[in-house]
Amino acid sequence: MNVDDLILVSVDDHVVEPPDMFEGRVPQRYVDLAPRAIRNEAGDDVWLYEGQELPNIGLNAVAGKPPEEYGIEPTSFAEMRSGCYDLDDRIADMDANGVLGSMCFPSFPQFCGQLFGRTEDKDLAIAMVRAYNDWHVDEWCGRHPGRFIPLAIPPIWSPELMADEVRRMAAKGCRAVTFSENPEKLGWPSYHSSYWDPFWQACSDEGTIVCLHIGSSSQLTITSVEAPINVMITLQPMNIVQAAADILWSRVMTEFPGVTFALSEGGIGWIPYFLERCDYVYEHHQSWTGQDLPMRPSELFRERFIACFIDDAGGVKNRHDVGLDRITWECDYPHSDSTWPTSPERLVASLDGVPDDEIDAITHLNAMRLFGYDPFAAIPRDQCTVGALRARAAGWDISLRSSGKPVVRPETPVRIIDLAAKAAPTKSA
Repeated sequence: MNVDDLILVSVDDHVVEPPDMFEGRVPQRYVDLAPRAIRNEAGDDVWLYEGQELPNIGLNAVAGKPPEEYGIEPTSFAEMRSGCYDLDDRIADMDANGVLGSMCFPSFPQFCGQLFGRTEDKDLAIAMVRAYNDWHVDEWCGRHPGRFIPLAIPPIWSPELMADEVRRMAAKGCRAVTFSENPEKLGWPSYHSSYWDPFWQACSDEGTIVCLHIGSSSQLTITSVEAPINVMITLQPMNIVQAAADILWSRVMTEFPGVTFALSEGGIGWIPYFLERCDYVYEHHQSWTGQDLPMRPSELFRERFIACFIDDAGGVKNRHDVGLDRITWECDYPHSDSTWPTSPERLVASLDGVPDDEIDAITHLNAMRLFGYDPFAAIPRDQCTVGALRARAAGWDISLRSSGKPVVRPETPVRIIDLAAKAAPTKSA
């Protein structure tokens, strides 16, 4: 397929929330308590909430920077590409990259709303979750019909409130919600507990996809505190491998057959062996472990899980072993792993030799079907291709821009983990 004829839908991108996002969306009694963006003494733009400064970690917003300037220090909005936080400029950046649709994970509230889960006043907390979700659906996704797949954050401290919010958001057309790849790491019960049952039931009833992003347990996979950062970056998808195993053998698979999980930013190349191993374990150990599944683990995975990849030629070659109808694509804008603004060129190289109908499934049809997303209802299909979108963005500047700010490169992952911990302390059990 010619690169200009691709239609691209990314199921994993990220929004750096703009400073005015809470304006007009918070009940009057909580206006002064809502998160607000400030410039601190170091010159960094941070969110201030309940007396705590919440920085933007640099690697979360490096699109448009020279790779040698990637870093982990908190940044200001002025140092970011405007498409990170400005909606209209985000659309322009999507057009320039030939990307039609995007699902955007949150930034400062953390992947599954842990920030509000730590708020002592739970009336304030639920008001913040609802305000965030309303902004995301009505403003971020609503102003440009057909361009975004809405994604809600949950009030993670209460399964009953989570169920209510799933239903409230479904009524607004949002049928995807973030959750943790390992809630036990956050101090909450595990996937093997009945604690989350109201949430699972609501997701099953509404057809809401549960999206698990790497790092949503607020922990990273590392081998040693002395290991270079490359080890940590290489092993990031292992968080999703662990989550897949945990969920596949959990009671959710047998007691809530209507719940589907999306594994975000985990890649797909590992899946064929993972499924082979799961089937082997089931066949060889079922008699003494007592595990009882409605079908072989590999079949259950292909029925209940959605996978996505950024650049995974090996996974594409083994797409039928992965499960062709469960594979989706992601751009990961504006994170450091993103292929923006040359995503189509990178992707088409991995798709070499793949039939056009299978390319369409991977690049957009699977995402449309699985997430209930229909961009063609708002935009004629012939205007949705890479070539058509890039033509719309003619003249839009996508050149690399240096911030001129020196970058401090730590020799180990410790600094990244330390920053993440300070920005996102976990709930105590």
